[in-house]
Amino acid sequence: MEPLASRIRPSDLSGFIGQEHLVGKGKPLRLAIENRHLFSFVLWGPPGTGKTTLARIYSKAVEADFFELSAVSAGKDDIRKLVRPAATERPRILFLDEIHRFNKAQQDFLLPFVESGELYLIGATTENPSFEIIPALLSRLRVFVLKELTPEEIKQIVARSGLQITEEASDWIARAANGDARLALTLLENAANLYKDITVETLRETLQSAFLRYDKQGEEHYNVISAFIKSMRAGKPDAAIYYLARMIESGEDPKFIARRMVIFASEDVGLAQPTALVVANAVFRAVETVGLPECIHNLAHGAAFLARAAKDRSTTDAIGEALDDARKFGNLPVPMILRNAPNEFLKNIGYGKDDDGSGEDLMPAKLRGRRYFR
Repeated sequence: MEPLASRIRPSDLSGFIGQEHLVGKGKPLRLAIENRHLFSFVLWGPPGTGKTTLARIYSKAVEADFFELSAVSAGKDDIRKLVRPAATERPRILFLDEIHRFNKAQQDFLLPFVESGELYLIGATTENPSFEIIPALLSRLRVFVLKELTPEEIKQIVARSGLQITEEASDWIARAANGDARLALTLLENAANLYKDITVETLRETLQSAFLRYDKQGEEHYNVISAFIKSMRAGKPDAAIYYLARMIESGEDPKFIARRMVIFASEDVGLAQPTALVVANAVFRAVETVGLPECIHNLAHGAAFLARAAKDRSTTDAIGEALDDARKFGNLPVPMILRNAPNEFLKNIGYGKDDDGSGEDLMPAKLRGRRYFR
């Protein structure tokens, strides 16, 4: 049977809930739909906020042939099939879900078809497009940012399901969904399949079932990435590799994992082995270039290296303390010796001179003698 989320998906804006900043009266995406304006764009936002639904509503409004691919499994051959001469003159829209999963070579291949208008592209992503989409392609796309749905909006969507649910259970599911309508509807549907009545208790039981065990935005996601980081921090490469495998098997974005490793290289390894950052960056670039499944070897290489590396958090602690001081004391006067003196007037009033002894540690007077590295 077709999932509940798909069955109640609205076909036009009259049934769409949320994203008023984009589809409210006089807002940009509503105007584009109402005026049938053809262009390529990216929908960037959290899961379950309406990206696929908006893409379908737009495509229907502009009377285009709609093709839907997932960047997780699609490749160049799938795109070639879409740009072959068609029997219809209707515009062709490619909806590319998880566009951030396309590597640079795949995006380069897609670019000329978007430039020529052979394909209009609607990308959907949970990742920042400025990091994940090549500049040449991004420059030809308008970016629309979607927001998490509010609990009240989730409740409105749940009410449209047609399932009997108490007000208390509706409130609970609206909070548990964390702004994700798809998660709310999946939880609701699973509860309806498992239990006679949909109550807070049956919803809690459903949430603990295998149906939703590894939601990439849920608790298990954070538990496993936390275990991965802590295993590397503890110098346990075997545990790190295991949790890495867990994430890969669960469908985690390899670039998310690699990005965490780049952070770890500076945050935890730091000055003990500065080349760790070079290795972590190389892993990230390899993941970008190679993609799944081969990039698992790059990830494993990086995880083992970082787990075995010596650790030094002194720079992490230092910048943390310095940030605290910057927030606490605000814009403290820069010592005269450090101030630029491009003209005689500034030189005459002391710029560039060490009249107050601040040249010893170059800190503002308020922080004289402060040490972040000990």
